[in-house]
Amino acid sequence: MAAGRKRSSSAPELIAAGAPEKLARYRGKRNFEITPEPASKPGGTRRKSGLLSFVIQKHWASRLHYDFRLEAGGVLLSWAVPKGPCYDPKAKRMAVHVEDHPLDYASFEGTIPAKQYDAGDVIVWDRGTWEPVGDPVEGMTAGKLVFRLHGEKLAGLWELVRISKPGEKHDQWMLFKKRDEWARPLSEYDVLKALPDSVVTHPLGLIEEREPKVVPPRAESPVAPDLSTAARAPLPAKIEPQLATLAPSLPIGGDWITETKLDGYRLLARIEGGEVRLLTRGGHNWAAKFPTLVGELEALEVSTAWLDGEIVMLTDGLPDFSALQNAMDARTSGDIVYFLFDLMYVDGEDLRRVPLWARRARLSQLLESAGEHLRFSEAFDAPAAAMFEAAASLGIEGLMLKRRDAHYESGRTQTWLKAKARLRQELVICGFTTRGGKDGEIGSLLLGYYDDDGAKLVGAGSVGTGWNARTARDLWERLAPLETRESPYDVAVTGSRRWSRRAAGGERWVRPQLVAEVEFAEWTADGVVRQALFKGLRLDKPAKTVAREGGKTSASEPPLALKITHPERVVDPSANITKADLVRYYASVAERMLPHLADRPVALVRDPAGIGGELFFQKHAERTGMPGLTIHDRALWPDHPPLLSVDTEEALISAAQMNTVEFHTRNSTIRRIDRPDRVIFDLDPGEGVTWAHVQEAAMLVRTLLEELDLKAWLKTSGGKGLHVVVPLAPRVGYDAVKAFSQTFVRHLAKTIPERFSATSGPSNRIKKIYVDYLRNGKGQTTAAAFSARARPGMGVSMPVSWEQLFELKSGSQWGVQTAREYLSFQSADPWSDYWSTAQTLTVATKLLK
Repeated sequence: MAAGRKRSSSAPELIAAGAPEKLARYRGKRNFEITPEPASKPGGTRRKSGLLSFVIQKHWASRLHYDFRLEAGGVLLSWAVPKGPCYDPKAKRMAVHVEDHPLDYASFEGTIPAKQYDAGDVIVWDRGTWEPVGDPVEGMTAGKLVFRLHGEKLAGLWELVRISKPGEKHDQWMLFKKRDEWARPLSEYDVLKALPDSVVTHPLGLIEEREPKVVPPRAESPVAPDLSTAARAPLPAKIEPQLATLAPSLPIGGDWITETKLDGYRLLARIEGGEVRLLTRGGHNWAAKFPTLVGELEALEVSTAWLDGEIVMLTDGLPDFSALQNAMDARTSGDIVYFLFDLMYVDGEDLRRVPLWARRARLSQLLESAGEHLRFSEAFDAPAAAMFEAAASLGIEGLMLKRRDAHYESGRTQTWLKAKARLRQELVICGFTTRGGKDGEIGSLLLGYYDDDGAKLVGAGSVGTGWNARTARDLWERLAPLETRESPYDVAVTGSRRWSRRAAGGERWVRPQLVAEVEFAEWTADGVVRQALFKGLRLDKPAKTVAREGGKTSASEPPLALKITHPERVVDPSANITKADLVRYYASVAERMLPHLADRPVALVRDPAGIGGELFFQKHAERTGMPGLTIHDRALWPDHPPLLSVDTEEALISAAQMNTVEFHTRNSTIRRIDRPDRVIFDLDPGEGVTWAHVQEAAMLVRTLLEELDLKAWLKTSGGKGLHVVVPLAPRVGYDAVKAFSQTFVRHLAKTIPERFSATSGPSNRIKKIYVDYLRNGKGQTTAAAFSARARPGMGVSMPVSWEQLFELKSGSQWGVQTAREYLSFQSADPWSDYWSTAQTLTVATKLLK
């Protein structure tokens, strides 16, 4: 979303006429004692920015469709779009205008219970803001609504056109993409298949910021900045600072101004009639601490102003927070520098609605003749990724990235981002230990942060390094007066006994009022900081504002290009599945599939002529022609050709591009090739076996395994049967594992001979299920989870929970065309505990014997 876009003056307020009645149809169709859908009134939860929101919800009711909703007049105007949106202007999609929904519906995800209106699963497929082009009231009346979307998946100009005639039962429209820089042919890009998941559970960030349509870097500003959107206004008595959001990765596209993340104290300067105030985020006036800075600010050629910046101390030209702390403690502030990066008000003009580049241009002019301690925070005319790498190598905390056209908005925003090259944040001091057990010097600080609601204080570990004896004494003098008998932590929120309420370990508690700046290696699984280093006190930060931040920022990489050769080639004529369908499927499940593939010898089933032609297995690397696949040195296994493994998304897609349909893996990893880490039981039904008997057989196999104290996981085979998988600690060889599986299967066949067969061959399993233990031999492979199968319909091997077993309709319930849609509604991984379960066969083998 381009920052600072103005809300259309003509849109929602005019559409709002009769808004209370608009939701009568919505409420009349639903029983809110049963359905979890919101029953809110018109208005609901509004965006603080004043921008109009949109949401597209993916809804699997009696059939899959997409609900397209635009905020207007305190409600969500809604259309049901059966085939979903498409970036191709030639692909016009039917959109049926349905009842308005409350604004709170925009965040709804969940299951509408059976027998309720529109029963089924709902996820938020896309969300963002929209701008009407022209008068939206006239557009709705005339049946032609043109608008611009700023979402996580959709962007650019779109149009809704009414096609039904007055009086028809259904109010039918067409939704289509207008031709602009975002338009793309459907044959090249299908956004529904490329990005099928919820943006709540898998947030992407705005596409305009991550799409690699890089705007050429421009000079900081013209000589005469455009201040036409400034407003004449009296000097504000107070302005809350704009705050940045931690960026998990660097934005690829968009128009950003990149600055150094200054390692100091944030201060806002207010100038009025020669009086200067230097205000912290907590509202304290620090003007008396910095007379040099105040004097230089008074000398600026302005009568009234609000400026934003950060005070720092420079060591060898780089910001040094410890040096700043020492300078303030020693009352030697004459060397402190005030870097200014924004100008919100000047001489009767409020600039907060002026684009950032123009505000900075005016600020630069203002500082041209300023004193040596007032400096303009320069932006870098270089790619953010290069600057981020340079910052990390220099030991700088990171970068600030600000949308070039952003308005100044108080509070935390997405138009200002902070990119951290190191893990570092403020934490509340909740207690301490003394050095050597004696009063007078601090030995360590006990840390915490407030939860998302700001109500619970959560333990975050401790820090015991980063200060000298003088700082240890200073910390003692500050903390001793705050000492209290009770721990300030909310133990129920911490979820673990990080510290008890007694002081058995020498812990002493304080009222949580002071804030420490801490650098550390990582957050542990228990939620505490590891290898922490104290950097100084944050006297400018109120403790109540301290919350846990994420990790470091990762440098962005362009999305993997998906250029498919011969995309139109039909792989499965029975279902009209093309090569493009297959490659896009594998691209969409790469993240889920790679844990099942990586570091395992793989056998590829390739189909140069489609699944009806000649197929062949490839296990070795003599000729691959597939970039990205890992070729393992034959020296690991003398007299054995080099093996292959698929370890990356690039390798997976490369193999699919080279006509690979199926991916089969061994039961051991490359590094422990002779020590299997799983047992697989392949339930293969013979002629005359019903699906109910296959389900029953899987449950019987699980029950016997449980009696042997072994946990097992379930997946469909993608064909006729099911796979039961038992994870193992890789301790014994293939012979022992195969012997166990053979004994297990023979026991099944002997115990229930009318259901099971331990002998292969069609004649031996008529009306029986053959449990294939041969899959557990050395060199044998099995279709990997999420692998497609080279059979009509192209089913896939899908991991499922045991609770789903009796809901399954076949071993090929999901195929290349449907599997990814199914996965988009699954918030939990049924195999999440599989990877941490390491079992042995010792007890099970004895019990079987």
